[in-house]
Amino acid sequence: MKTILLIEDDRDLNAGLTYDLELEKYKVFSAYTLAEGREILACEAPDLILLDGNLPDGDGFDFCRTVKSKHDIPVIFLTARDMEQEEMQGFDCGADDYITKPFKMPILHRRIQAALRKTGAREERSLYDDGFLRIDFDQMIAVRGEETLMMTPTEFKLLRLLIVNADNVLTKRLLLEKIWDQSGNFVDEHTVAVNINRLRKKIEAPEHVYIKTLYGVGYQWKNG
Repeated sequence: MKTILLIEDDRDLNAGLTYDLELEKYKVFSAYTLAEGREILACEAPDLILLDGNLPDGDGFDFCRTVKSKHDIPVIFLTARDMEQEEMQGFDCGADDYITKPFKMPILHRRIQAALRKTGAREERSLYDDGFLRIDFDQMIAVRGEETLMMTPTEFKLLRLLIVNADNVLTKRLLLEKIWDQSGNFVDEHTVAVNINRLRKKIEAPEHVYIKTLYGVGYQWKNG
């Protein structure tokens, strides 16, 4: 199930969009302010963001720019103003699409599907390289320094989820749902801790620490 972070301060529109998108089998995280959106983004990993350009506590364009600097998440702007200047501002900050209110829901559905398809295509071959740790997720090859690492498919999935959500805190429950529960495997939170510790031993070195533990909350990827 794809997840959408919806940040829209019009409560009626927010409720209507949430209801409609859930009928389309999306899971929706609803927020009315940028502050609420940031809180959700800090603990969840949405596949797409629907974002109002003007919110009571800040500028959606600045928020988009910050998100895009850290995450490869498609952003679609929702705005009441049909102005070329604002459209350009939206694309300049990294937005993937722009739709003007009022809009028809089938059109929004198509825009969402298109943005998610583009993201999927970008992720078909994913590489990570910081000069010390190099990972080819497509070929399932990981190299630390000059050493090729022996890693399991589960470890690659865990690593990829952490890196894609770099600087976000991923809860143990989220990791369980994303990696183990989708396969129908019943595991508890201890399984997450064991796999994280095993992954640390393989990829980290004294001068290269990647995975930060936030006790009682979850884990966070920090470029080493």
